[in-house]
Amino acid sequence: MKWTLPTLALVILVSLNTIAAPQKLPVEAFASIADVSNVTLSPDGQNIATVVKMDLENQQGSLVSIYNVASGESIYPVQTDNQKFTITGLTWASNDLLFIYAKFPAVRYGTPTTESRLFKYRLSDKNLSSVLKPKLLKRFKWVPQVQSDIINMLEGDENHILMQFRGLGNNSQFETVMKVNLSNGRSSTVQYAEKNVIDWTTDKQNRVRVGIYRDDTHYKIVEQPDNNEDYRTLWEFEAFSEDQVWPMGFGKDPNILYVQAYHEGYKAIFKVDLTDAKLTKQLVFKRDKVDVTGGLIYSKVKKDYIGISDGTDAEYTFWDDEYNGLINGLNKVLPDTRNYIVQYSENERRYIVFSTSSTDSGTYYLGDRDEKSLQPIAYRYKELLPELMARTTTIEYKARDGLAIEGFLTTPNDTPKTKLPTIIFPHGGPISFDNNSFDYWTQYFANRGYAVLRMNFRGSYGYGFDFMKAGLKNWGLEMQTDVEDGARWLISEGIADPKRICIAGASYGGYAALMAVATTKDLFQCAISVAGVADVEDLVKSHRGYTNFEIVKKQIGDDYDALYERSPVSKANNINVPVLLIHGEKDRVVDIEQSEDMYDALKKYNKPVEFVELEDGDHYLSDNADRLKTFHAIEAFLQQYLPTTKAM
Repeated sequence: MKWTLPTLALVILVSLNTIAAPQKLPVEAFASIADVSNVTLSPDGQNIATVVKMDLENQQGSLVSIYNVASGESIYPVQTDNQKFTITGLTWASNDLLFIYAKFPAVRYGTPTTESRLFKYRLSDKNLSSVLKPKLLKRFKWVPQVQSDIINMLEGDENHILMQFRGLGNNSQFETVMKVNLSNGRSSTVQYAEKNVIDWTTDKQNRVRVGIYRDDTHYKIVEQPDNNEDYRTLWEFEAFSEDQVWPMGFGKDPNILYVQAYHEGYKAIFKVDLTDAKLTKQLVFKRDKVDVTGGLIYSKVKKDYIGISDGTDAEYTFWDDEYNGLINGLNKVLPDTRNYIVQYSENERRYIVFSTSSTDSGTYYLGDRDEKSLQPIAYRYKELLPELMARTTTIEYKARDGLAIEGFLTTPNDTPKTKLPTIIFPHGGPISFDNNSFDYWTQYFANRGYAVLRMNFRGSYGYGFDFMKAGLKNWGLEMQTDVEDGARWLISEGIADPKRICIAGASYGGYAALMAVATTKDLFQCAISVAGVADVEDLVKSHRGYTNFEIVKKQIGDDYDALYERSPVSKANNINVPVLLIHGEKDRVVDIEQSEDMYDALKKYNKPVEFVELEDGDHYLSDNADRLKTFHAIEAFLQQYLPTTKAM
C-alpha cells in the first residue's frame, strides 16, 4: 500500500505567474478534506504538529503528523477514519507533550449530543493516552460531555493544567475548575461550581477571577479576588444587547481586564482597571465600520497583549508596531497573497505563516527571524493550484428596502462575464459571514462553469450591532429577501442567465435555498440543501433539552405558528423545481429528520426531489467519503437540471 500524504519538509509550489488553460478538475480535488490542517509549532520551534489526510488503498481518514525541523523526519502517532471520532485541534502543552482534541456523536437520555475528549501524546516515550483517568471520572455524578475545556496551561508548570467540567458537587449543572496532573492523572478542585456560572477566566497569577453568569437570556460578568471568594457583579446585560461586555483575558497586572464591547456600534477591544469604581473602558483596538472579533494574543516576551487572533485559520492581527513590521516584510516577499502569522515559538524567533487568497487555498511557511528564512512546509489543498482557480471580487447591492448588502462574486476563468449559469450560495449560521477568501465549494462550482454569488445578508456577523440585530427573529423575512435580491441584482447586471440559476446552501444556507424556491416563482431552476433546516418550529422546539433553549428562542423566535409558516416544509406544494436534499444521519446541529420531513412533504405532492443520506455523517462533512458522496450527488444533479451548456 502506498501512502499519499502531503510532504511537510518540501512542497513544490507552482508559480503564480504560470498561465494555465481552463481545466476541469476531478470532483475529488474539491471534495476531499484538507490535505493539511491544524498546523502548530512546539514552544521551542523544533517540531511542527499537524493533521494530514490519510489516503490508502483501503483506508481513508486523518493522521496526526509530527515533523522535526532539524532532522526532516515525521512520525504519525494517531489516526482516525473520521467516523468514530474526528480530530478537531492540536496544542503543544510543552516541547515533549502534544494535546489532541477530538469529538464524536452520542446520545444522552434520548438527546443527541456531541462529545469532546482530550488526549496527550508524549514524544519521549511515544505514549498516547487520555488526559483524564478513569479514577478521576468516578468522582463525577455523570460522565462529562465536554472533557477538553482547558482554561489555563499554567505557564512554568509543565505537569499541570486547569480544566473546567460539569458534573461535580452541589451545582453539578455548572462549571467546576480542577487542576489536573498530566503525569499521573490526579486532580484537585480549584474552583467549586457556582449556580448559573457557565464559564471561568483566570488571571496571569493562575487565580480563577472572572465568571460568566447566565440565567435564561440574562448575563452577568462577575469577579472575585481569588478562588472561591465572594464575587461582585461588574456588568449585566441581556443576550444580543448593545451593552454587552465580554471578558477576554487579564494583563500582567491582575487588576487589568481586557474586554470586548461595542464602540460606536461596532465591537472593539478595551481594557478596564478593576480598581476603578466606574469601570471605565479604555479603547485598545478598533476597526472602521466592522467588528473586531477573535481572541487575544499574549506575548511571553513582551509580557503583554500584542494583537488578536481571528479568521478561518486564527490569523494574527497586531496592534504592536514591531510585529506589524514583520507582517509588512512578509507582504513584500509574498505580494500576491494575504499573509498571516498564526503562531510563534515561545521565544518568538520562529513562526508559522499562513498565506492565502481567493484563489490560493493556503500555503503554510516556517519563518525564522534569526536566519531570516521562510520555508514552505505544506499546501492546504495540493491539487487546487492557484492558477487554476477562479478569482473572486467584492461587490455590493441594495436590498429592496435600501440596505447595502456586501457580496462576493466568483466567475469562471476565461469565459464571458455575461449570461452565465449561476449558483446563489448563502452561508450557514446564520450569525456567520462570508468574505473574499478561498472557498472550496465556490471554486468547485466555478470550475464547472458557474458564476457563484455569496452574500452577507442582514444578521450576518461582523457588520456591527444594528446589522446583527436586524437578523433576530427574521428567518424567512428580510434575511431571505436579501438573498433573493442578490440573484435579481446579478440578472439586472447581465451577469446571470435568468433561465439558469440554482440556489444551494448548507445548514441555514440550506434553509434559505429551500425557502427561496418555496416563495419565489421562476427565479430559480433548482435548489440544493445540505444539512438544511426545513421546519423552523421544530428546530426551536428541539432545543428544549439543551441549556441554550431561551437563547435560541430569542434569536429565532417562539411564535411557533409563525415559524411554521416561515418553514419550507409548510410550503412544499409551492415548489415546482427539482430539489436535492443531503443530510448526515448523525448530524448533531440540524437533525436528519429535517430533511426527511422535507422529502416526505415533497413526495406527497409529487414534486421532483432526491434525498441522499450519509450514513454516520455529521453536520460538517468531516469524513472524506461523505464529502465525496455529497459532491458527486451535486455534480449529477446539476448536470441534469442546470447544465452549463445551453440546449440547442
